[in-house]
Amino acid sequence: MTTLVLGLALFHVIHLVPTRTSMRDSFVDRFGRGGYLGLFSVVSLIGLILIIMGYGEARGLARLNPQLWTPPSWTRHIAFLIMLPAIILLVAAYVPSRIRDRAQHPMLAAIKLWALAHLLVRGDLASVLLFGSFLAYGVYDRISVKYRGARGPLGNAPGTARGDIIVVAAGLVAYVAMLFGGHAALIGVPLITPR
Repeated sequence: MTTLVLGLALFHVIHLVPTRTSMRDSFVDRFGRGGYLGLFSVVSLIGLILIIMGYGEARGLARLNPQLWTPPSWTRHIAFLIMLPAIILLVAAYVPSRIRDRAQHPMLAAIKLWALAHLLVRGDLASVLLFGSFLAYGVYDRISVKYRGARGPLGNAPGTARGDIIVVAAGLVAYVAMLFGGHAALIGVPLITPR
């Protein structure tokens, strides 16, 4: 569990730096823009690796990862429904579309929906730490971008109807791929088990 907590701390602390513009600017002044982005990327990657390793370890150690509650089976269906817009919004963060314009910060919306969906179906301590911290981060960062005026990776690129079609189509393809084998291949947990 220590590895997971350390990974979450590293990942979230470095992602909180951009939410504090004075802190981010001091890093840029000290290391230059490229140096700051490099440091941000390296610390984020280390945090992500530790999260993956720590979550995997915790899932295999029941004594260190108690079950806090047992989610009812119907929450699985709600999670499947929530994940469809989450994946579409994730794609929208990288494609100029009217969906992106309406959502304003689709990446943060996707993170919050992803975390909520997983909290609904996982009641163990490691999952609560992982998905709960990402949900809290998503809420905090969404509030902070209102004050910072951050627009995400596409800046002010205008959305188009063509972009909407691309976002929905790519999101649906990614959703189906995750449902039928992608989640099992990437995460090690099949979403649909053959009968």
